[in-house]
Amino acid sequence: MTELGNRLKEARLAKGFSLDDVQSMTKIQKRYLIGIEEGNYASMPGNFYVRAFIKQYSEALGLNSDEIFETYKSEIPAVYNDELPKQLSRVKTHKTINEGNSKILNLLPKILIGVFVVGLASLIYVLVTNHAGSDSNESLSKENDPVKYVKSENLEKAKEAEKKEKEKEEETAKQKEEEKAPEVVTPTQELSVVQSAGRDTTYELKNADKFVVKLVAKGGAAWVSVKNGKGRTFYSDTLKPDGTSSQTVDLSAETLANIRVGNAANTEIYINDQKLEYAIPATANVQNIKIQHVLKSE
Repeated sequence: MTELGNRLKEARLAKGFSLDDVQSMTKIQKRYLIGIEEGNYASMPGNFYVRAFIKQYSEALGLNSDEIFETYKSEIPAVYNDELPKQLSRVKTHKTINEGNSKILNLLPKILIGVFVVGLASLIYVLVTNHAGSDSNESLSKENDPVKYVKSENLEKAKEAEKKEKEKEEETAKQKEEEKAPEVVTPTQELSVVQSAGRDTTYELKNADKFVVKLVAKGGAAWVSVKNGKGRTFYSDTLKPDGTSSQTVDLSAETLANIRVGNAANTEIYINDQKLEYAIPATANVQNIKIQHVLKSE
């Protein structure tokens, strides 16, 4: 076993992770993880994958991958240009395709200019036709204008006063109705700790119109999983600040949620936008959070 393998294994055991836990967090096959800890890279696809797997493994344990590569550079295989033939092949194919399409691209500006000229001519014709028609309609309208009647100012004032009086009566009636209506007090959401022991904490959620869980990675990678009381998995993956940094799960129809956190120091949990305060200090990286959702109908 190499010094690098020893350090990664000790870091994993210190966080309470098994190889199966790390496999779920990084999606790296367990046999490759064993190979990294034992310093046996022969079973892996190539040096590129060896370096990539070591980087993922280190970050999942909260280690600085750059420091790992610098400290154990004599143990980690380097990547050479002969491992990248497929990328070079793709570049060559792309160049060939571009040369084949150059003739079509040369004709494209001429086609666009032709379409623009035809469209402009059509627009001018429509505008001229509409203008001529509107002038003709205006002349006919003036000739056929009906006789105008002059309304009485006193009659208009009486109608306006009647309208204002009616609006005032309606406003007064509305205010009286609002004063009679009792004020409805909406109970606020309650999220409280029921019990806490070891790595396990149970919370109770009351007076909530919904049950939405939001998980956010802060400062580093954070592996999380969310299940309901029947064991159905709603989410299980690693959140990263420089990638998928948050995940939202709607559990409004559920009465129980089981949340497992692999790096509590780097993970924030929000219940309906209310931040959950860890009952156990976040220095205990691996924590099991159980939330009992008391439905309003109960």
